Amino acid sequence: MSTAQNLLYASVQAAHNLGAVAVVGGALAGVAEKHPGLRKTLARITLAGWLIQGVSGATFGAVSYYYYGKFPDIGDIAWTALFVKMGCAATGLLLLAAYLGWGANWPEGRRNGTWIASLVLGVTALSAAAVLRWFS
Repeated sequence: MSTAQNLLYASVQAAHNLGAVAVVGGALAGVAEKHPGLRKTLARITLAGWLIQGVSGATFGAVSYYYYGKFPDIGDIAWTALFVKMGCAATGLLLLAAYLGWGANWPEGRRNGTWIASLVLGVTALSAAAVLRWFS
């Protein structure tokens, strides 16, 4: 593996890790925070984290394809973990976009549930990432 390829993978991994921090940290802070304005800011941060996760995840595959002419050869367990991660990211994006668009009109219980769901999605995605890494 060339230095350029290693640097590219490391850069993508750094972005992916920072996205994970934003997803889980933002959701955890959102669970604890009750001020609507701060929760809106946290929702934007968490949503940005999910976007970073999606883009950097796709970039992993693109880098592999660029250097090897094919996507990584992974087994069934790794594929399952990847689809779990992708499902969490898509659901997290939709959930927080809905929260930002309409959450001010939701009852408090639904707003709190959104943050708990966002945290569960983040932790699930991180757990699936560990499985994906181990079985790849």
